[in-house]
Amino acid sequence: MDSVYDLFRRGTRLLEDGDCHAATVPLQRARDLEPDKASIREALGRAFFGSRRYREAAEEFQAIVDHAPTNDYALFCLGRSLQLMGRHAEARAPLTQASLLRPDRGDYRKYLHLSRRRAA
Repeated sequence: MDSVYDLFRRGTRLLEDGDCHAATVPLQRARDLEPDKASIREALGRAFFGSRRYREAAEEFQAIVDHAPTNDYALFCLGRSLQLMGRHAEARAPLTQASLLRPDRGDYRKYLHLSRRRAA
């Protein structure tokens, strides 16, 4: 049986290699064994996002935000996942929070403005 660390490393290696779909398999197994590990959930969220599985990505990033509400990257990724599901009005809150936490991030502001325009 693989350890959580081995599953995480295998999944992140696949993610780094651009094989997002394959990365979801070991990362889901790792998440199921350690559901409170933000690093695992972030990698799994990124793998889902890269696989265009935005609903599942949003669930992973929401779980991170629930435990760490000032995690700007998780807030940003949650907002982007919601945007790509067409839920622009809902995306505004996490994108606003991410932008306020990291005003130096132009990409955060860019997608916040996009969400505001599309929600209007």
